[in-house]
Amino acid sequence: MNLLTERIDAFCRQLKLDGLAERFESIASQAAEQDWSYLQFLEQALVHERDTRQVRSRQTLVRMAASPFIKTLDQYDFEFATGTPKALIDELATLRFVERGENVVFLGPSGVGKSHLAIALGYLATQAGLKTLFVTAADLMLQLAAAQRQGRYDAVMRHRVLGPRLLIIDEIGYLPFTGDQASHFFHIVSKRYERGGSMVLTSNLPFVQWDDTFGSNPTLTAAMLDRILHHANIVQIKGDSYRLRKQKKAGFISKPINSVAQNSVA
Repeated sequence: MNLLTERIDAFCRQLKLDGLAERFESIASQAAEQDWSYLQFLEQALVHERDTRQVRSRQTLVRMAASPFIKTLDQYDFEFATGTPKALIDELATLRFVERGENVVFLGPSGVGKSHLAIALGYLATQAGLKTLFVTAADLMLQLAAAQRQGRYDAVMRHRVLGPRLLIIDEIGYLPFTGDQASHFFHIVSKRYERGGSMVLTSNLPFVQWDDTFGSNPTLTAAMLDRILHHANIVQIKGDSYRLRKQKKAGFISKPINSVAQNSVA
C-alpha cells in the first residue's frame, strides 16, 4: 500500500465508509481497465458502499430478531406437510400483510412446521429491512416478569415488544398462563393492535381452547382474540409430526402421535 492508498483508506475509515475501504483499489483497477469516466467510478464506489451497508444492516436485523436458527421457506417440506396451504404461504412471503398491519396465526399439532414457517417469515422480514423479534410465549412472560421486578416493564414493552415492526410469538398454549401473565399478553396484543403492528403467532390449540391457556378468563380471552383476528390470516396446518417421520418409517411408532393426542382430547 502506497501513501496515496493509505490516505484514501484513512479517509474511508474516518468517514465510516468501511465497504469502500475494502474495495476501492479493485474498483479503481476495474475503472482503469474499462476506461470509466470519473463519474462512473464514483457511482460504482457508492453502489458498493450502499450494498455493503445493506448486507450489514440485514445481518444486524437477523441477530436482533433472536431466532433460534435460520429457516427459509425453500427448506419447508410442503410434500410432507400436505395440509399446509402453499398458495397462502406464498402470499404471506410477499410481506404485504406487514404493510397492511395484519396478523398471521399458525394453528396445528406439534411437529407440522408452524415454528419453521414463522421463523422463515421473520427471516424474510429482516432481509426486507424490517425490525423483527422472535420469542416463545413462555420466554416472553419470563422477560416481562423480570422487567416488572426490576422496574423496567414500560421500557421493555416500549422498545423490545412494541418496537419491532414484526413480532413473532411461538408456542402459545404449550404452557398455561397465570392471571398476571394473561394480562401481560393482552396488553401486548392491545397495544400492537392500536399501533397497527403485525404479529405472527403459533399455537397447538384451536381458538376455542385458548381460554384454558389464558388464566381461564373468558372475557379477557374473547377481547384478545377479537383484536388478533380482526385483521388476520389464519393458517390451519394438519398432518403428522415431521420430527417423528423417521421413527414412524422405521416402525417404532405405529400410530401418529398427533392422532393419539387429538383422540385423547376428544
